[in-house]
Amino acid sequence: MQLPRYPDHRDLLLDDKPYYDGLFRKLQPRISELTFSGLYLFRRAHSYRASLLDDSIVIFGRGYDGTPYALPPLGGEMPGSAHRLLVDGWEIYGADEPLVASLAGDEGILSREDRDSFDYVYLRADLAELPGNRYHKKKNRINYFTARHDFTTEEYRTEHRDGCRNLLSDWLRVHADRENGSLAAEVEATAEALSSSRQLGLEGVVVLVAGEVKAFALGERLNTTTSVCHFQKADPFLEGLYQLVDREFNRRLFTDCTYVNREQDLGEPNLRQSKLSYHPAELVRKYRITARG
Repeated sequence: MQLPRYPDHRDLLLDDKPYYDGLFRKLQPRISELTFSGLYLFRRAHSYRASLLDDSIVIFGRGYDGTPYALPPLGGEMPGSAHRLLVDGWEIYGADEPLVASLAGDEGILSREDRDSFDYVYLRADLAELPGNRYHKKKNRINYFTARHDFTTEEYRTEHRDGCRNLLSDWLRVHADRENGSLAAEVEATAEALSSSRQLGLEGVVVLVAGEVKAFALGERLNTTTSVCHFQKADPFLEGLYQLVDREFNRRLFTDCTYVNREQDLGEPNLRQSKLSYHPAELVRKYRITARG
């Protein structure tokens, strides 16, 4: 893979996937953004560009508010590359605890937790089985749905694509009044994920009610012990369906993984409450790092 030397940069390309896949297998990231699919599918939303800084790959992007940032350097001598970015005035978004610790001795660097970006990590078996009293409400909602609807669950295939895209359009109409800068980008990324799942190595499940797709979830392997669910949508008018599709994703896929990462809540109160209600085993902390002014 050919990349321009920093400060030059270029777009992410689908042909880059094998290189990034090999890099992430070596790095074993715990941050949900750090998969090729996670980067590629949001390349337009965040204006992602790639550059080679010393022996590290650096992805530059922008937040939904337009603020520029760099993701943590990938590979090479990461603390040294990070230090150079900070000296040049870049903010590093999504830094993990090891990177923060490696820079802790430098008084000219400020690290702060970004709670809205913390990843929620769960025991996969808990979400697949919903054991004990603490998941009682989840099981009740699933039972409510299953008692009232003729449904099937299947692993996602190309023939489900159009049904999933129709559901996605319906979901957008229902949620259009809460546009917060990320909604349109999420829908665009989800639609492309459905179309390009095979090329990107994504796996998923669908729930069909009377033959129509009413819920789906798509994800991939994040590291050797953890899967990540990137996209999950369900008909909001069918009570218990979100709980069902989440359970089926973890029952049917990545069953050799101990954990599942369900990404961040972006500071949305309802989403935070929902993610906490599934009793995460861990919140993976993310940090923003800047040079002190």
